[in-house]
Amino acid sequence: MSLRLGKISYLNVLPIYRPIENGLIDHDFEIVSGPPSELNKLMDAGELDISAASSIEYARHPEKYLLVPNIAIGSRGPVQSVLLLSKYPVEELENKTILVSSQTHTSAALLKVLLAELWKVSPDFVTGDATSQLESGNEFDAILAIGDEALNLRYHPSFPHRVDLGESWRELTGLPFIFGVWIAQRSSFEENPSATVEGCKKLVEARLWGEENIRDICLLASESSCLNQTEMCSYFDGLVYEFGEQELKGLTEFCRYLKRNGLLEKIPPMDFLSL
Repeated sequence: MSLRLGKISYLNVLPIYRPIENGLIDHDFEIVSGPPSELNKLMDAGELDISAASSIEYARHPEKYLLVPNIAIGSRGPVQSVLLLSKYPVEELENKTILVSSQTHTSAALLKVLLAELWKVSPDFVTGDATSQLESGNEFDAILAIGDEALNLRYHPSFPHRVDLGESWRELTGLPFIFGVWIAQRSSFEENPSATVEGCKKLVEARLWGEENIRDICLLASESSCLNQTEMCSYFDGLVYEFGEQELKGLTEFCRYLKRNGLLEKIPPMDFLSL
């Protein structure tokens, strides 16, 4: 049975999807690409069997999903691709306006947690595409940029203050932050458990391949990016693809903060697929 596999359309998942898409790992996936927000919607609608997804998507609908073990995407400090770009120091953003990327759910929630818990300010939010808004001449006090857009905009001259949300989370908690997880539909697992388990094993296999060949991935990624090979390697060095004990603590702590700030009704159980 072909499994519908969701792929985030960002560079940060290249180490995992490169061996799958190039046939280095045998599989039976039908791959669907899109930004995190779109994959979240497809998973919520039951239109994908397994997918990379925003951490908050799992947290909001744990009854629908099972976490895939041993694979996630996060950071243990600076992540470089989730940035608050601001005209002012973050402590001066009270009642200012922040443009939040429409492509993200988890990073937007993380920003709200950090604003409330770390910086103690309450700005206003609007949602939109940062690149197109800037090209149109629209002005904002700050921008939350994620993924490839953050890498491209991080030295924008209009925003002298750059805050890395991965580093700010570590400042607040001392823990890794998990921006994305891989999740399987509970219904897909119930209908065909062997195929679902096998598909998840392929993802973990791909993760291990990517980690072993990360320097080749850096070179490949730099060929079509604004980052050179050294900068690209620095970027990938800051990412975490493991889902170990500390990463689980970080995700659980994030859920606690979400609930405390009214962004989540209850803390979800962390239910993993058994591989």
